[in-house]
Amino acid sequence: MTNSWKWDEYFLGICDRVAAHSKCRSRQIGAILVRDKVIISTGYNGPPRGFPECPERWQDGNDVLAYEAGALSNHSDACPRRVLGYGSGERLDLCPAVHAEVNCVASAARVGASVVNTALYMNAQIPCSRCLGVLIDAGVRTIVVTSLEPYDQLSRAIIHHSNLTIRDFFGEFYSHKGVINLPKETRDDTKA
Repeated sequence: MTNSWKWDEYFLGICDRVAAHSKCRSRQIGAILVRDKVIISTGYNGPPRGFPECPERWQDGNDVLAYEAGALSNHSDACPRRVLGYGSGERLDLCPAVHAEVNCVASAARVGASVVNTALYMNAQIPCSRCLGVLIDAGVRTIVVTSLEPYDQLSRAIIHHSNLTIRDFFGEFYSHKGVINLPKETRDDTKA
């Protein structure tokens, strides 16, 4: 096991611990931003500060999702979108959650930490197109994920036109032409 693989294992473990703080009833995702093997910021998916979590939303008559799901309130510990029959990634306009990677960038901004030339590690697939836009514009250089499957079709196009390096924790790199497997010894992007 090369040194970079040990760092990957370490950072994945931290992503999993960060994800445990998510109150999302659908998926728990954790993200960290790293530069020179130092964690700059962490983030997990969930509602914005001060916004009620899903169980409290069922009780709020002013909430659009709670209004739509009104008769389904006996499922108060479930993801409201799932109760309404929507799958992962569907009808995100009904979900107030901020994705883990955006929360990670926002947390860095709250304390004035630059995220330029960082690596984002997360225990999920390649981010959605909206999150990729935020990451690119914030200056993130590398994204390390557990799955090289892009979240949506627009993600593929954005990646194709970016300078991002995207890889998984297992040594495979994403390319718009397909997954590229490079020998473990040839990579060490943990300096990001």
